[in-house]
Amino acid sequence: MELPHQILQNNTAVTEFVLLGLSSNPETQLILFGIFLIIYLVALSGNVLILLTISLDSKLHSPMYFFLGNLSVVDIGYTSSTVPKMLMNYLSQDKTISLSACFLQTYFFISFGSTECLLLGVMAYDRYAAICHPLHYSVLMRRKVCVSLAATAWFLGMANSGVHATLMSLLFFCRDNVIHHFFCDIPPLWQLSCSSTQVNQIAVLMGGGSVIVGSFLCTVVSYVYIVTSILRIRTKDGRLKAFSTCASHLVVVNIFYSTAIITYLLPSSNSQIKDQVLSVFYGIIAPTLNPIIYSLRNRDVQNALRKEWVGCNRRNCFSGHK
Repeated sequence: MELPHQILQNNTAVTEFVLLGLSSNPETQLILFGIFLIIYLVALSGNVLILLTISLDSKLHSPMYFFLGNLSVVDIGYTSSTVPKMLMNYLSQDKTISLSACFLQTYFFISFGSTECLLLGVMAYDRYAAICHPLHYSVLMRRKVCVSLAATAWFLGMANSGVHATLMSLLFFCRDNVIHHFFCDIPPLWQLSCSSTQVNQIAVLMGGGSVIVGSFLCTVVSYVYIVTSILRIRTKDGRLKAFSTCASHLVVVNIFYSTAIITYLLPSSNSQIKDQVLSVFYGIIAPTLNPIIYSLRNRDVQNALRKEWVGCNRRNCFSGHK
């Protein structure tokens, strides 16, 4: 397939990029379109269902589910920042994206990713407070504190992303404008820059490192105390019950942090396929799996889903009949 504007002269400024996606084969692109359309619809419906269930069931109006609701909003934005454009490109011959739209996509992707990272750390602290200080939980995680923690996560996530997107917009692009990726991620853009990216790399290590490593350490420390407290419980049933309240969070944390750290903090392997696979996993698959994991491994969510939606179908909630 002929790609527009694939190679530019060194003295010509780039005004748009070409997003190659995961494949340049037309038949493969149609298959990928179908796969990612299904994944995107599952991600949207799953996270919207979690949000509606939490808002409708008063038993889920607790700090843990307040943060889970925030996580669902983040996951909707996370997948929506990249997947719709990728799907459009698979059905179109024109795979270009303007410079400003590319930087905007970078901003939203990093913003939602950073916020998710911080929220996972906050949720680890919530589980620490619930298991290690059950008698003081209502005070430690009162509504004002929960709102403040969630707002801080959103603010820091957007601020971190703003720094990276701004520094990226200051770079000069004059070489090949073809991005071997399905969205405008930081590493592929660095490879196309004619300017020095040293400042950008330092910003990623400092800003991104602070967000990812800071949240990761908060999570690790919280779970060290959690595991210690669980082991002190005398009965096996008590230990299993305590552990079950944080099992879903542990699974989500492992999926997210492992891929994010490999992508942004470890030395680059110059493997485009590896970077694409990791990006698909933590940017698309993980947000899709989050509501499924919380639904499958959380009895409260399962009961609420049955109560609100199965019971609602029996009552014909959407037909206007009592």
